[in-house]
Amino acid sequence: MTEQQDRCRLVLVVPENDDAEALAVQVEAALSGGDIASVIVPQYASDEQVFQKRAELLLPIIQEGGAAALIAGDSRTAGRVKADGLHVSAVAELADAIEKFTPKLIVGAGGATDRHWALEIGERRPDYIFFGKLDGDIKPEAHPKNLALAEWWASMVEIPCIVMGGTDLACVVPVAETGAEFVALRGAVFSYADGPAEAVREINRLLDEKAPRFQA
Repeated sequence: MTEQQDRCRLVLVVPENDDAEALAVQVEAALSGGDIASVIVPQYASDEQVFQKRAELLLPIIQEGGAAALIAGDSRTAGRVKADGLHVSAVAELADAIEKFTPKLIVGAGGATDRHWALEIGERRPDYIFFGKLDGDIKPEAHPKNLALAEWWASMVEIPCIVMGGTDLACVVPVAETGAEFVALRGAVFSYADGPAEAVREINRLLDEKAPRFQA
């Protein structure tokens, strides 16, 4: 992640789109809108070759835009495209990924569906834990279970957490109120009527005005 601020920050999840050039335009626009800590590029159902080409196009844009570029998918692709980090969704693969890639890369962990799994993940000391699914933005608000997990986690564990938000920009405020360090958005930004840049501007305005500040 890029340098921490004193409040919850935005993480972008790149949507599924076969048109890599159009996706690149959207990502560049989003990055022009304001503060973004990192951008996660998921593999979705793409094969390794297609995914690598998409990542090769997107990662320089992300990094030049001042955000950390994280690959969610094949770890070999992450190395080839010089990603800043790797997002690991399968808990079984996490320990191996941390051993292989830390501290050279950021290694973050998804797959925390309950407190037990969250603590199992925490014992492996990833750089962050992600509550929710990368494509889990199916309602306007963040899932209540993920908000509850984040509030519990933030109150007792130092490892930063990211919470998957919903499709409405306003969902970032309840996420921030849990104490989570990051809120992840996908459709809320990339399907925003006024465009991704304006979405990011509005998100940062909301977080500046309403997110609680972290203690120094």
